[in-house]
Amino acid sequence: MKTIDYIPTSKIERATKLVQTGAKVGVNYLKYYGEKIVNSDLTRDKLNENNAEDIYDGLKSLKGSALKVAQMLSMDKSFLPQAYVEKFSLSQFSVPPLSAPLVLKTFKTNFGKTPYEVFDEFNANSVNAASIGQVHVAVKNGKKLAVKIQYPGVANSISSDLSMVKPIAIRMFNLQGKDSDKYFKEVEDKLIEETNYLLELEQSQEVVKACKKIENLVFPEYYSEYSSEKIITMDWMTGIHLSEFTKTNTNQETANQIGQALWDFYMYQIHILKKVHADPHPGNFLVNKENQLVALDFGCMKQIPNDFYTPYFELIDKKVINSPKIFNAKLFELEILRRDDSKEEVEYFTEMFHDLLSLFTKPFQAETFDFSDESFFESIAQLGERFSKDTNLRKMNGNRGSKHFIYMNRTFFGLYNLMFDLKATIVVNEYEKYK
Repeated sequence: MKTIDYIPTSKIERATKLVQTGAKVGVNYLKYYGEKIVNSDLTRDKLNENNAEDIYDGLKSLKGSALKVAQMLSMDKSFLPQAYVEKFSLSQFSVPPLSAPLVLKTFKTNFGKTPYEVFDEFNANSVNAASIGQVHVAVKNGKKLAVKIQYPGVANSISSDLSMVKPIAIRMFNLQGKDSDKYFKEVEDKLIEETNYLLELEQSQEVVKACKKIENLVFPEYYSEYSSEKIITMDWMTGIHLSEFTKTNTNQETANQIGQALWDFYMYQIHILKKVHADPHPGNFLVNKENQLVALDFGCMKQIPNDFYTPYFELIDKKVINSPKIFNAKLFELEILRRDDSKEEVEYFTEMFHDLLSLFTKPFQAETFDFSDESFFESIAQLGERFSKDTNLRKMNGNRGSKHFIYMNRTFFGLYNLMFDLKATIVVNEYEKYK
């Protein structure tokens, strides 16, 4: 794969790159509409493929939060055209890495020494490049290590990157009024946290200590003496990415075993720790030779406050969902309904979220759940299509829900998609035995 010798770090450079990408997308639309005149049966498939490729190519050279947004979008398989999902999913664990000279320069800048002074062996060529950093193999005292090095300029460009994305998001989600800023602030704060590798080191060690008792789940050990704010070092873990495993696995028992470990890991974090790994994409999980799940990368952790946790999970209860009075109260608690809503908005969003929650909470309604149930995921896709085509929704104020929904919903979307890929059947409350 071609390497990168330079990453644009100034606001002007990054804005210019995004403008160039936007111009390419504009050309794609002109070409599509021109061909549509000649061929009325032409679908948007080719347009989506061209746009996805041009947008991804623009973002991958910027790295950082711009690419991270693409990664987040790729997890949303039910609401994005397939071409975007396929292209953006590359940002999970396959993007052009930094060149060896830039790696060595970046390491010395952030650690005060070259990697060859710190480790017995160090490979300056990356084995895995993602949105915020890339991974290198090193050896120290006979132990094989993974060294993650953050891309230069990533932390300093978060605010300016998001300010460029903000106008697009406001139009996409029909956000109205100043209080929409809370959503952008939540994303910005989380991205800033993800660029602090000392915080990630601390969070990783906390998760490992709390969750290592979960069966069929293993973690690397983390090394503070070889880590800094922009560098983090851990054990090298062997295995194949979860997405590769799901493509080749034919053993249902193994799928269930790994699926149960994954489900228990998330339920334990959410319900016991009240802090969750909010980045459940395939690039953050491996399956080793013992058919154990290997969990990696704890840069994105979401604290779940009690005043959100309680009403959020009370909505799992069918009695709550089907009681108009209690359901209405919970929607106000979670800021889905607002005191300044019109009668029409109250009715519309009450019905909308009743349909959404009745569907999304199905995995919690019985002792076991079969995530190979295609009808469940088809229903989610149909619901997404219904809302995307609903012209009434565009007339409503899109500022809906507590800011905590952003990463909680991202967590459940990602988890559900991973479980569907595994085709696992799990025991819903099995995690309680680890209390």
